[in-house]
Amino acid sequence: MKIAVFCGSSTGNNIKYINATKELGKFFAQNKIDVVYGGGNVGLMGAIADSVMDNGGKVYGVIPEKLQEKELAHEGITELKVVSNMHERKAAMAELADAFVVLPGGAGTLEEIFEVWTWAQLGFHNKPCAFFNVNGFYDKLFEMIDHMCAEKFLKQEHYDMLIKTDNQEKLLEALKEYTPPKHKW
Repeated sequence: MKIAVFCGSSTGNNIKYINATKELGKFFAQNKIDVVYGGGNVGLMGAIADSVMDNGGKVYGVIPEKLQEKELAHEGITELKVVSNMHERKAAMAELADAFVVLPGGAGTLEEIFEVWTWAQLGFHNKPCAFFNVNGFYDKLFEMIDHMCAEKFLKQEHYDMLIKTDNQEKLLEALKEYTPPKHKW
């Protein structure tokens, strides 16, 4: 199984974020799960890649030329693919992955998970989308998504398709047992 991981290019201000990221990387490697990610060597991105590699796993990075030129590319991973732009990066990651997991991050991280979640709603893929909710990082976002459902901008079944956990074992079990809902259209 290959899991695309979306996460911050920063480590945040709480040690729990980087520690949980490293532990998840170790867990993935120990369970023979390959990681697909944005190819960076900084922040939580670099931490997940290093942890998987340090524990005998495989990591596939996809990075745009512009970010590689800024020397942000991780050279110590299984394979690094350089693409022209962010659109190609996301498409390549989506193609390589069997599932998507988001860790704490900023606007880019949210954009990535929201895009693949939208694609799943529309039936462009049937892959699970999961929030690894370290330290309750996404709790306020879940409140907003509840509000979207209450205001009828989002169907409850499309919110319920998201996996939300901070437990590694439950995450892996949910990813393996995932059944997609009926497509939106």
